[in-house]
Amino acid sequence: MKEFPDLRIPIGDGVESFIDFLAANFQALFDFIFVITSSSIKGLESALLAIPWWVLIIVVVILGWYFTSLSGGILFGLFMFLVGSFDLWPETMTTISIVLISVILSLAIGIPFGVLMAFNNILSVIMRPILDAMQTMPTFVYLIPVIFFFPLGNVPAVIATIIYAMPPVMRLTELAIRNVDKEVVESAQSFGSSTMQMLTKVQLPQALPTIMAGVNQTTMMALAMAVVGSMVGAQGLGERVLYAINRIDISLGFEAGISIVFLAIIIDRITGGIADRLQKHRGNAS
Repeated sequence: MKEFPDLRIPIGDGVESFIDFLAANFQALFDFIFVITSSSIKGLESALLAIPWWVLIIVVVILGWYFTSLSGGILFGLFMFLVGSFDLWPETMTTISIVLISVILSLAIGIPFGVLMAFNNILSVIMRPILDAMQTMPTFVYLIPVIFFFPLGNVPAVIATIIYAMPPVMRLTELAIRNVDKEVVESAQSFGSSTMQMLTKVQLPQALPTIMAGVNQTTMMALAMAVVGSMVGAQGLGERVLYAINRIDISLGFEAGISIVFLAIIIDRITGGIADRLQKHRGNAS
């Protein structure tokens, strides 16, 4: 009676069968996704590498100055200069490309879904446990199914990153729209606004600061997947960290790791500054 009975519920086998079914019947779709995603990453990476390093640093300084402060912009520029001094500039551009593509796709899927969840209680109830699972599932588990659908490289890392990073923006988009002042919504309805007009001209502008907080969280989580994605062939700084681990190279591991930290700080402060400006603009408009 102390031991658990010899009973097994093969949920994992069912998931494996479903993955095999998708891989066998939708390979053309996965090939299309691979080509589009891979081309986007390579195109963005090539564009970033074509820009002189000092121009990118100046852009980072200007963005930091505009959205945070002059001292913040100078500090961000110093961070980028240090990354270049580590001889990790190409890898950094690759990581930025992967993160940007992952974030763009996450937002393209997550924000519309969050809007739908705000207007449909049934969909919201269904999606909440799914989002819980997406956020609490160990990130390494996401790498297992994607390698069945895509060749090793940047694309499976992007897909796994999207699954991991999308929930925050979905949750905060739903929360932001639901928390829009009901009196404002009723006023828009009384003037004969359609559902789409009310969404685009009233609810989304009012909810934008909170949505930007979701964008910030999604971006940070995408960057956190940089090292995990390297285990399925993703290039960039994560690949250098993994290489350093395998070689027990403390110097390379620290430099690649601190470069990821620098990127995280820059992205967090700039996106946070954008959210603060939107919040102030909303307050002034009110």
